[in-house]
Amino acid sequence: MSPPQSNRPAGAVFIDLAGTGLTDVERDRLLHPQVGGVVLFERNHESAEQLRALSGEIRRLRPSLVISVDQEGGRVQRFRDGFTLLPPAAALGERYAADPQQGLELARACGRLCGAELAAVGVDLSFAPVLDVDLDRSAVIGHRSFSAEPSAIVALAGAWIDGAASVGMPTVGKHYPGHGGVVADSHVELPTDARDFATIESLDLVPFAALAERLAGVMTAHVHYPACDPEVATFSRWWLQRILRQRCGFEGLVFSDDLAMRGAAGVGEMPARVRAAIDAGCDRVLVCNDSAGADAALGALEAAGHRAARAAQRLHRSCDSVVQATELAALRALVAESAG
Repeated sequence: MSPPQSNRPAGAVFIDLAGTGLTDVERDRLLHPQVGGVVLFERNHESAEQLRALSGEIRRLRPSLVISVDQEGGRVQRFRDGFTLLPPAAALGERYAADPQQGLELARACGRLCGAELAAVGVDLSFAPVLDVDLDRSAVIGHRSFSAEPSAIVALAGAWIDGAASVGMPTVGKHYPGHGGVVADSHVELPTDARDFATIESLDLVPFAALAERLAGVMTAHVHYPACDPEVATFSRWWLQRILRQRCGFEGLVFSDDLAMRGAAGVGEMPARVRAAIDAGCDRVLVCNDSAGADAALGALEAAGHRAARAAQRLHRSCDSVVQATELAALRALVAESAG
């Protein structure tokens, strides 16, 4: 096994782990110069104490790595036992529709609570909030969306971002430029959105453009928009450079969604997918649930001399703000009341 080399800067690839602790193979993989972070899943969670130990081992091995998770709330919440069960975004949207002030207060509380609970176990960020517009078409988005109204999404996601920022937790908006307009699930097939750019810009892009300056990262959608560009968004310089960077003014990090998903398969095997995503403008790429593919991609990137385009400082927690037990209890009561 290679000795720890904690001074290595982080690379571009985020990978997953098999279980609740590191194997020797995984320790070696995490030391690869092209690895930039770890994505944790439900299988990696046994208890808060175990998660702290796992995060601590990753930190000691290589402090520059970013530890991440999907902890949106609702059905996409990887850590449950010992964590507050956060309501789905749609529940916040319903509260906002009935009482805007209460909805914003609840969204801010969820962001702060999510950030505090993740920080307590050594996790840097959750891939949240979801900025997709609910156009009543996408089952995979569904209740993960705050609303069918872009202005409501901007308000609620902004409140979530504020809550997370209050405990130093960066936020990553997804799925750019919008997954809400398609029926197909990009986990199992490539969705096609036939709408023109003017329609997408007036709906789906509104939250991304409005919140561009407040997000540390944006995650792409494996969706094809043939009326806009021939490439799937994750592999499209037009979507990532011309529209996101230039038109929306986004200066943070661009993440690909998981390249092991079927929606990304059209580019080729994993090394080709990773290279295509980075060449299009992704600063970080996720390769999960495919360890052989991850190893092949890491080897290909190293041989090609690829380097991460942007620094990852904004992805680490910016402070170790401790939320007092009394406030945590109040936040949990507020969230539990909303869920009830």
